[in-house]
Formats: sequence, structure tokens, C-alpha cells
Amino acid sequence: RVTMKSLRFISAEVFVSNAEFARKRLGGVAHNLFPLLFKASYLLEQGEMIHDLVENWPLIDLNIRKLLGTTVDCQEDLSHRTCTVCLESCLTGLRDYVLNRSSPYTKRLKVVDLTGIKDVEVQFCECKKAMGRWARTQMLSKICLDLLVYLQQTQCNPDTFEINIDVLIDLFVTERNYELVVQALLKKCYCPLKICCVAFRSDNLALQKFFYIIKLTDPLALRKLEIVHNVRLEMEHLEILFNTMHFPLLMSLTLPARTFNVRRFTATDEQMLTNIAEKMGEMMQLTELSISYSILTGRIQKLLSPLKTPLKMLDVSNCSLNLADMDYLASSFHANHLEALDLSGHDLSDMYPSVFLKLLRHSSSVLRSLTLEDCNIQDTHVNMLILGLSPCQKLQEFKFVGNPLSSQALKHLFTFLCELPVLKNVEFPVPRDCYPVGTTYPIDDASLCIYDHQKYESVAEELNLILLQANREDVKASSPLFGSYDAAVQETNNELGAYLIKSFKETLEKFTTSLKMS
Repeated sequence: RVTMKSLRFISAEVFVSNAEFARKRLGGVAHNLFPLLFKASYLLEQGEMIHDLVENWPLIDLNIRKLLGTTVDCQEDLSHRTCTVCLESCLTGLRDYVLNRSSPYTKRLKVVDLTGIKDVEVQFCECKKAMGRWARTQMLSKICLDLLVYLQQTQCNPDTFEINIDVLIDLFVTERNYELVVQALLKKCYCPLKICCVAFRSDNLALQKFFYIIKLTDPLALRKLEIVHNVRLEMEHLEILFNTMHFPLLMSLTLPARTFNVRRFTATDEQMLTNIAEKMGEMMQLTELSISYSILTGRIQKLLSPLKTPLKMLDVSNCSLNLADMDYLASSFHANHLEALDLSGHDLSDMYPSVFLKLLRHSSSVLRSLTLEDCNIQDTHVNMLILGLSPCQKLQEFKFVGNPLSSQALKHLFTFLCELPVLKNVEFPVPRDCYPVGTTYPIDDASLCIYDHQKYESVAEELNLILLQANREDVKASSPLFGSYDAAVQETNNELGAYLIKSFKETLEKFTTSLKMS
């Protein structure tokens, strides 16, 4: 891959490639060249050089997204490289910036922004080892606590305690790193490095611990909140959260499965839902909402209509929506602003095709990502789907795995997809004719892998040939059987697996005890 680089950047690469030489001469480098040298060092994975650049950083701010993103001198965007060597060097360099014995009056750094890092599946760095969001949370918390201990035990310059650097970060907390992060947040006011939580993700955490740590993160400054998987948050807990804390800057909210379940609603529950919706409208600026696997039949309007800002991202997958819900979505002011939409788990083609087409038509001018997994889209629905997608000229991502489509229907659909000018990623189902006759949809996990692999490979080749013949080599097409890559889940899957085994064991023990008692 050829990347445009300026002569300045090429010179910077040459300079930092000899780390020993460059580190000795860092004191004579002009301040405005530090960002250039940082990106060059990051590209070449010169860890020691990155450490020394950060330790001696002469500018007021250090913004990872701006430093690693596309620049005039180097067009390659490195913000998706979560290289362990580089990020560890950056964080230890930050620690040593505080401890460096140079006069505090020469230290201008006030803000370090680590929020622009993108976690992706494939790492292009040589070490091939990523430092994910959980590991970054862990390391920064440890550095802050170690720094405090060192400053208390060592005779250091008293002016060191006058250093105050806000470190903006997206925190990811689970049971395993909970205590460490809590201690770092509790002692934040004493540490020169101040953890400032911009986004917070919680998984595999007891509800009581979640409520405690979310207070410590300063909800007033929070822009993104993700409560996922093994946090047992239900509607009554959500109401307490919104009644006791304010999130005036919150723009993105993800709630765990089964937060809402209208099938067991009482009059009190209806009022509770109304209160939650009003709080979301009054005290937040939501543009992204994910409420997948909640049962919200007939309640979407009640939940979304109080919002004062239009949603740009909406995930209502497997929420048991009915015609009234779909009709509201298609007619609401949100529809014209939706850039990402997930309607997975709804029988769109048979139950409400006209409303679905209306929704796509209204969102077509801005829609970038569409997910329609397990929507019972069959061969007879492909022409309708093409009709709905035709105006979506800004679509970059289309995911429709889990639908009973034949090889022939997929070829027809791919021929059309080639016409979408900015499409980059397609996730398509294993063709129905690759599975044994009589396979029913949705296919259970145990049967997902039982298909004719040789036939699938042949079909996949034909689909890629369609892309090649249309000069669309830029489109990546794949069939992820168990869902798209999730960096956060991937990073903590060992912990989550252990939690699930423990829960299963406890359930078995309770069942065995009840059998003995009976």
C-alpha cells in the first residue's frame, strides 16, 4: 500500500530510525517538530523514541487522534494501530514527564487525549500485539497509583505536585480491574495525572459496584455510556440511575439485554418507562441509542418521542417491534438523520414491507450502516430489498447474515451492491443451499457450522468475482457465522467465559439442591 509522505516526514523517519542517535539530540529539536517525530516513531514502532518524546513534550496538549490521524506530511491514518509497544511507551513516557527533574515551569502539558484510538481486528504493527481498551484502562490506572506511591516515598521537588494534567480516556471496567480503577479514581485529586472519563463501558460487574464506580467517573462529563452483557440492569435500576445522576453531555447510550420487557408490564412499569424516556429527553443529548434484546413491543414511540436531538445511530435488534413501532420509526424526525440502523431479528419483508421501504427512503440520504440479520429475507424478497437500498448511495456497510437466501439470490444481490459507490463492507449469509435440506431458520448455534464448506467456498469465489468484474476490489465480503468482530468482547472473553461457567455451575448446584429437598 502506497502512502503519500512529504520530504519532512521522510526526514523524520530517517531521524527516529536511529533511536540512540535521535534520543541524544532531542533537546535541540524545535518544539513544532515533536508531533511529526511522534507519528514517524509510531509508524516505525520506535518505542524508546516515543517514550522520550512524551517525557519531554513541549506543547500544551497531546492528542493521539490528531497526532496519528491523516496529516499534511503523512496521509496514512495510524489511529487504528493499538500497538502495545507504542502505547506502553507513550504511557510510561507520560509518567516520566511528571518525574522528570527539569523545572516545572518548562512543563506546559495540560491535556492528554487518548480517546481517538480505534480498536480493530487486524493489527498492522510488527509486534501484532494490541493494547485494547481494557488494557489501556488497567495500565493508566496502575501508572497513576504507582506515581502517587513514588511521590510520597521519595524526596522529590515539591513543585511536582503542582503539575496537573487531564488525561482523557475511554474507560472499560470489569470485575477483574474494578478495584484498581476505583482506587485510581478515588485518589485522582492527589495525582498529577488526572483521569478524565469521556466514555465508560461496564461488563461482568455487580450492579452495586457499577453504581459506585459510575459516580466516581463524573457523570456530568460523560459522553458515552455502555452497560453490556453481564451487568444485571433492569428498568427499575435504570430509573434510579437517571433520578440520582445527571448526564448532560451524554450522546451515546447502550443498555444490556432485557433492560425492558413489556410482556410483564404493570401500570407502575408503564409510568416508569415514561419517567425514563422523559429523563433521557430532558438531561441528555442522545444521538446514539442501543437497546437490543429488550422486549419493547408497541413502546418505541413512548421511549423515543421525548428525545430532543435526532438519533444518528439506533440499534433495536431483537426488540419484538410491531407495525406501530416500525411506522413510528419511519415517520419520526429520527428517520431523516439515521446513519446507522440495526433492525435484526424482525421479519421485515412479510410483516411490514411498505413501512420498511418508507424508513429506508427517509434515511437514504445519510444512511451509512445497515444491519438486517435474521430478518427472514428470502429469495422472493431480494427485488424489494434492492428497491429499498437503491437510494442509499452513502451506504458503507451492509450486514445481512442469518437470512435464508440461495446462492442465486446472493449473486443477484451482489450485482446490485456493486452499484453502491461507497460500500466497503458486506457480511452475507452462508447460502441456504449449502445447508442440509430441511434446515430451519433462524439456525441454532449448534447447526451453524454444519454446511457444505466446499460448495460455500465456490459460491464465495463467484461473489468475489462479481465484485472484481465491477472493479469493486475495495469491498470486503465475508460470512462471520457468530457475528461481527467486537474488540471489547474479544479482549475480555476469558473473563466472560469464566463468569459464564461459574454462573452455570451455581445454577446446577441450586437445581441439585432443590431436587434433594423434594
